[in-house]
Amino acid sequence: MGNLEEAEAVVAQLRTALARAGVTLPSLGLDPVSYAGEDARVLVDLGRCNIETARRMVAALPKEAADR
Repeated sequence: MGNLEEAEAVVAQLRTALARAGVTLPSLGLDPVSYAGEDARVLVDLGRCNIETARRMVAALPKEAADR
């Protein structure tokens, strides 16, 4: 599996895991600029979210991670 295909699979897995936690990131996807070159390092773009979504993400993370 190439970088792009692997990144697409990971984004799909992340979207599913976030949905299970009640979190939706509408802008979740791949950064197209990051995979434009020959030696591409594909980046996942988490996008922006509102305060309620940020709160849901904090609640979904283990307490130790949220306190860092």
